[in-house]
Amino acid sequence: MLSPISRLADQLGPKLLLALALIFALTLLAGIYVGKQLAYEEIKVDSETAKSMLLELSALRAALGATRGDLEVQRTRHEVDKRALELVRSEMAAEKEQTANLEEGLSFYRSMVASEDPGKGLSLRKPEIVPAGTPGRFRYRFFVQQKDREYEMVEGSFSAEIAGIKDKKAVRYPLSALSSDLNEKAATLYFRYFQAIEGEMVLPQGFEPRDVILVARASKPRQAKVKKQFPWELQERFINVGK
Repeated sequence: MLSPISRLADQLGPKLLLALALIFALTLLAGIYVGKQLAYEEIKVDSETAKSMLLELSALRAALGATRGDLEVQRTRHEVDKRALELVRSEMAAEKEQTANLEEGLSFYRSMVASEDPGKGLSLRKPEIVPAGTPGRFRYRFFVQQKDREYEMVEGSFSAEIAGIKDKKAVRYPLSALSSDLNEKAATLYFRYFQAIEGEMVLPQGFEPRDVILVARASKPRQAKVKKQFPWELQERFINVGK
Protein backbone atom coordinates (compact mmCIF):
# COMPACT_ATOMS: atom_id res chain seq x y z
CA MET A 1 0.00 0.00 0.00
CA LEU A 2 1.44 3.39 -1.10
CA SER A 3 1.90 6.23 1.39
CA PRO A 4 0.20 9.61 0.78
CA ILE A 5 3.57 11.17 -0.24
CA SER A 6 4.22 8.42 -2.76
CA ARG A 7 0.70 8.78 -4.20
CA LEU A 8 1.23 12.58 -4.46
CA ALA A 9 4.54 12.04 -6.26
CA ASP A 10 2.84 9.67 -8.73
CA GLN A 11 0.04 12.17 -9.34
CA LEU A 12 2.32 15.21 -9.85
CA GLY A 13 5.01 13.47 -11.76
CA PRO A 14 8.78 13.74 -11.38
CA LYS A 15 9.16 16.98 -13.34
CA LEU A 16 6.61 18.87 -11.27
CA LEU A 17 8.13 17.51 -8.05
CA LEU A 18 11.60 18.74 -9.10
CA ALA A 19 10.15 22.15 -9.89
CA LEU A 20 8.59 22.38 -6.43
CA ALA A 21 11.91 21.46 -4.81
CA LEU A 22 13.70 24.20 -6.76
CA ILE A 23 11.07 26.72 -5.75
CA PHE A 24 11.53 25.75 -2.07
CA ALA A 25 15.30 26.11 -2.29
CA LEU A 26 15.05 29.48 -4.00
CA THR A 27 12.60 30.65 -1.33
CA LEU A 28 15.06 29.60 1.42
CA LEU A 29 17.96 31.44 -0.24
CA ALA A 30 15.80 34.49 -0.71
CA GLY A 31 14.92 34.42 3.00
CA ILE A 32 18.61 34.27 3.97
CA TYR A 33 19.43 37.19 1.64
CA VAL A 34 16.52 39.26 2.92
CA GLY A 35 17.61 38.49 6.51
CA LYS A 36 21.16 39.76 5.80
CA GLN A 37 19.83 42.90 4.16
CA LEU A 38 17.49 43.57 7.06
CA ALA A 39 20.41 43.10 9.47
CA TYR A 40 22.56 45.56 7.49
CA GLU A 41 19.66 48.02 7.34
CA GLU A 42 19.04 47.59 11.07
CA ILE A 43 22.58 48.70 11.89
CA LYS A 44 22.61 51.05 8.86
CA VAL A 45 25.66 49.34 7.28
CA ASP A 46 25.78 48.02 3.75
CA SER A 47 27.46 44.76 2.79
CA GLU A 48 30.69 46.40 1.50
CA THR A 49 31.05 48.40 4.68
CA ALA A 50 30.44 45.25 6.71
CA LYS A 51 33.18 43.44 4.78
CA SER A 52 35.51 46.39 5.36
CA MET A 53 34.70 46.37 9.06
CA LEU A 54 35.37 42.65 9.25
CA LEU A 55 38.76 43.14 7.58
CA GLU A 56 39.58 46.01 9.93
CA LEU A 57 38.50 43.91 12.91
CA SER A 58 40.78 41.12 11.75
CA ALA A 59 43.68 43.58 11.39
CA LEU A 60 43.00 44.97 14.88
CA ARG A 61 43.01 41.47 16.34
CA ALA A 62 46.35 40.78 14.65
CA ALA A 63 47.76 44.08 15.97
CA LEU A 64 46.47 43.25 19.45
CA GLY A 65 48.20 39.88 19.32
CA ALA A 66 51.46 41.53 18.25
CA THR A 67 51.15 44.11 21.06
CA ARG A 68 50.58 41.38 23.60
CA GLY A 69 53.69 39.62 22.32
CA ASP A 70 55.72 42.84 22.66
CA LEU A 71 54.33 43.34 26.15
CA GLU A 72 55.48 39.85 27.18
CA VAL A 73 58.93 40.58 25.75
CA GLN A 74 59.09 43.85 27.71
CA ARG A 75 57.97 42.08 30.88
CA THR A 76 60.67 39.46 30.41
CA ARG A 77 63.30 42.16 29.84
CA HIS A 78 62.09 44.02 32.90
CA GLU A 79 62.42 40.88 35.05
CA VAL A 80 65.90 40.21 33.67
CA ASP A 81 66.96 43.84 34.29
CA LYS A 82 65.47 43.71 37.80
CA ARG A 83 67.35 40.52 38.66
CA ALA A 84 70.55 41.90 37.16
CA LEU A 85 70.16 45.07 39.24
CA GLU A 86 69.57 43.02 42.40
CA LEU A 87 72.66 40.95 41.61
CA VAL A 88 74.76 44.10 41.11
CA ARG A 89 73.47 45.57 44.36
CA SER A 90 74.23 42.33 46.19
CA GLU A 91 77.76 42.24 44.79
CA MET A 92 78.30 45.90 45.71
CA ALA A 93 77.09 45.25 49.26
CA ALA A 94 79.43 42.24 49.55
CA GLU A 95 82.37 44.29 48.25
CA LYS A 96 81.51 47.12 50.62
CA GLU A 97 81.43 44.71 53.57
CA GLN A 98 84.70 43.14 52.46
CA THR A 99 86.31 46.59 52.18
CA ALA A 100 85.05 47.50 55.65
CA ASN A 101 86.50 44.26 57.05
CA LEU A 102 89.85 44.95 55.43
CA GLU A 103 89.90 48.49 56.79
CA GLU A 104 88.99 47.18 60.24
CA GLY A 105 91.80 44.62 60.10
CA LEU A 106 94.26 47.24 58.87
CA SER A 107 93.27 49.55 61.72
CA PHE A 108 93.81 46.70 64.18
CA TYR A 109 97.33 45.98 62.95
CA ARG A 110 98.18 49.67 62.92
CA SER A 111 97.11 49.95 66.53
CA MET A 112 99.29 46.95 67.34
CA VAL A 113 102.36 48.52 65.73
CA ALA A 114 101.78 52.13 66.75
CA SER A 115 101.22 51.62 70.46
CA GLU A 116 100.63 54.79 72.45
CA ASP A 117 102.41 53.24 75.42
CA PRO A 118 106.14 54.03 75.09
CA GLY A 119 107.15 51.41 77.67
CA LYS A 120 108.49 47.93 77.07
CA GLY A 121 107.31 44.48 78.02
CA LEU A 122 103.80 43.08 77.57
CA SER A 123 100.50 44.80 76.79
CA LEU A 124 96.88 43.62 77.08
CA ARG A 125 94.14 44.86 74.78
CA LYS A 126 90.50 45.35 75.70
CA PRO A 127 88.71 41.96 75.78
CA GLU A 128 86.28 41.00 73.04
CA ILE A 129 83.19 39.16 74.34
CA VAL A 130 80.17 38.26 72.20
CA PRO A 131 77.00 36.23 72.95
CA ALA A 132 77.24 32.61 71.80
CA GLY A 133 73.54 32.04 71.10
CA THR A 134 72.30 30.53 74.36
CA PRO A 135 71.84 32.23 77.75
CA GLY A 136 74.98 32.25 79.86
CA ARG A 137 77.26 31.19 76.97
CA PHE A 138 79.76 33.63 75.50
CA ARG A 139 82.67 33.65 73.09
CA TYR A 140 85.82 35.50 74.12
CA ARG A 141 89.04 36.69 72.54
CA PHE A 142 91.97 38.30 74.35
CA PHE A 143 95.13 39.75 72.80
CA VAL A 144 98.55 39.80 74.44
CA GLN A 145 101.11 42.02 72.70
CA GLN A 146 104.76 42.83 73.25
CA LYS A 147 105.86 46.44 73.04
CA ASP A 148 109.59 45.85 72.56
CA ARG A 149 110.74 47.01 69.16
CA GLU A 150 113.26 44.16 68.88
CA TYR A 151 110.34 41.72 68.67
CA GLU A 152 112.17 38.80 70.20
CA MET A 153 110.19 35.59 70.71
CA VAL A 154 108.13 35.83 73.89
CA GLU A 155 107.45 32.78 76.06
CA GLY A 156 105.22 32.76 79.10
CA SER A 157 101.73 32.09 80.39
CA PHE A 158 98.26 33.66 80.43
CA SER A 159 95.38 33.55 82.90
CA ALA A 160 92.07 35.31 83.36
CA GLU A 161 89.28 35.71 85.92
CA ILE A 162 85.66 36.83 85.65
CA ALA A 163 84.52 38.92 88.63
CA GLY A 164 80.92 39.62 89.49
CA ILE A 165 78.00 39.17 91.87
CA LYS A 166 76.21 35.97 92.88
CA ASP A 167 73.74 35.67 95.74
CA LYS A 168 74.52 39.30 96.57
CA LYS A 169 78.19 38.47 97.14
CA ALA A 170 81.28 39.44 95.17
CA VAL A 171 82.86 36.35 93.61
CA ARG A 172 85.55 35.53 91.07
CA TYR A 173 85.81 32.56 88.74
CA PRO A 174 89.01 31.52 86.99
CA LEU A 175 88.38 31.42 83.28
CA SER A 176 89.87 27.93 83.15
CA ALA A 177 86.92 26.79 85.33
CA LEU A 178 84.38 28.35 82.95
CA SER A 179 85.96 27.43 79.63
CA SER A 180 87.25 24.08 78.44
CA ASP A 181 89.05 25.95 75.63
CA LEU A 182 91.49 27.57 78.07
CA ASN A 183 93.63 24.48 78.54
CA GLU A 184 97.35 24.32 79.27
CA LYS A 185 98.26 24.76 75.60
CA ALA A 186 95.96 27.78 75.10
CA ALA A 187 97.27 29.41 78.27
CA THR A 188 100.87 29.15 77.07
CA LEU A 189 102.28 32.27 75.46
CA TYR A 190 104.61 31.87 72.50
CA PHE A 191 104.70 34.73 70.02
CA ARG A 192 106.81 37.41 68.40
CA TYR A 193 104.30 40.22 67.85
CA PHE A 194 101.02 39.27 69.51
CA GLN A 195 98.92 36.25 70.45
CA ALA A 196 95.15 35.75 70.55
CA ILE A 197 93.54 33.57 73.23
CA GLU A 198 89.99 32.66 72.28
CA GLY A 199 87.21 30.19 73.03
CA GLU A 200 83.82 29.86 74.74
CA MET A 201 82.82 30.18 78.36
CA VAL A 202 79.66 29.25 80.26
CA LEU A 203 78.78 31.38 83.29
CA PRO A 204 77.18 29.85 86.40
CA GLN A 205 73.44 30.34 86.75
CA GLY A 206 72.60 33.44 88.77
CA PHE A 207 76.05 34.94 88.29
CA GLU A 208 76.19 38.56 87.11
CA PRO A 209 79.58 39.37 85.52
CA ARG A 210 81.07 42.80 86.18
CA ASP A 211 84.78 42.70 85.30
CA VAL A 212 87.38 40.71 83.38
CA ILE A 213 90.85 40.44 84.94
CA LEU A 214 93.66 39.44 82.56
CA VAL A 215 97.20 38.47 83.57
CA ALA A 216 100.13 37.82 81.20
CA ARG A 217 103.54 36.65 82.39
CA ALA A 218 106.71 36.40 80.29
CA SER A 219 109.67 34.21 81.21
CA LYS A 220 111.67 34.82 78.01
CA PRO A 221 113.46 36.78 76.61
CA ARG A 222 113.13 38.54 79.95
CA GLN A 223 110.75 38.27 82.86
CA ALA A 224 107.73 40.55 82.76
CA LYS A 225 104.19 40.66 84.06
CA VAL A 226 101.14 42.75 83.18
CA LYS A 227 97.73 42.69 84.85
CA LYS A 228 94.67 44.66 83.81
CA GLN A 229 91.04 44.80 84.85
CA PHE A 230 88.41 45.63 82.22
CA PRO A 231 84.64 46.13 82.58
CA TRP A 232 82.44 43.32 81.27
CA GLU A 233 81.15 44.63 77.95
CA LEU A 234 79.52 42.69 75.11
CA GLN A 235 80.05 43.25 71.39
CA GLU A 236 77.97 42.11 68.42
CA ARG A 237 80.95 40.40 66.79
CA PHE A 238 84.72 40.06 66.91
CA ILE A 239 86.93 42.61 65.19
CA ASN A 240 87.95 41.32 61.77
CA VAL A 241 91.72 40.87 61.88
CA GLY A 242 92.03 38.74 58.74
CA LYS A 243 93.65 35.36 58.39
